[in-house]
Amino acid sequence: MPSKRRKFSAFAKILLILTFVCGLFVAGGYYVLTTFEPLDTRERPDPGCRLALTDGRYEMEIAQAVNAGTVGGVAFSRDLPEHAVTVAYATVWQESTFYNVDYGDRDSLGLFQQRPSQEWGEPEEILDPVFASRAFYDRLVEVDNWEDRPVYEAAQAVQRSAEGFAYDQHEGLSARMAEVFTGRSGPAVTCWFEEETLDSMRAGDADVAGAQEEMARVFGTDPAQLPVDPDQAGQTGDLGWAMALWAVVHAEEYGITSVTYEDQRWEASDGMDRDEAWAELEDEGDHTGGRVVLR
Repeated sequence: MPSKRRKFSAFAKILLILTFVCGLFVAGGYYVLTTFEPLDTRERPDPGCRLALTDGRYEMEIAQAVNAGTVGGVAFSRDLPEHAVTVAYATVWQESTFYNVDYGDRDSLGLFQQRPSQEWGEPEEILDPVFASRAFYDRLVEVDNWEDRPVYEAAQAVQRSAEGFAYDQHEGLSARMAEVFTGRSGPAVTCWFEEETLDSMRAGDADVAGAQEEMARVFGTDPAQLPVDPDQAGQTGDLGWAMALWAVVHAEEYGITSVTYEDQRWEASDGMDRDEAWAELEDEGDHTGGRVVLR
């Protein structure tokens, strides 16, 4: 029969071995934690854009925000009041929900569901959001007292839809969006992208010239002419901010990774940790002096 001393000795050895093994696990865990970057298991947000409206945030798909920026921008080229943008937005919400579709009722096409057979233009013209927006605004201003009419009445006078009152349901959101995309709310639009898209944007060269050329076509003013003399500013909104926001929503198309206007800068990101938000520039020497700077 083993003695108590031998039993205690065996127990001590086992305890010593277990202590040593546990020590190895602790040391190994500490090495891993201090040596390797922790895995980020958070779910990345789907690509999109966010509008800071007067009553809260509103998110749109990038394709929708792209078209909203263009429809709003074209109003500057016609020197129309913000209310015209509200009417246009209410129309587009009802007709296409801001997707530039190549189909519709009978021969209707595009954002406003305009019909070639009703002399809105050729199909390829109607599918150009700039052309379609110009055509809508040109007919809107021909409507008697359109500025004093309810939004749905003004929209219906242009569209002559079978469900004209349906435009009314979009008036509130459209008015708040118009305030944003005409630049009156400053840096109120931001977008973020998929990681693969973001890597491609950062690796390539931004087509700044192409973006500026299209901005001139949309707004009717070359961005190189900024800043605009306050005495010569039109009635639509803040042209500089409207152009800056247009550049943000079109960033993926032109490979733009940075938009700077006045003392604010937006940088392309994947939307994690609110890194998609506009940031105030700390160095006054980086202020743009009324120009929209794209990178």
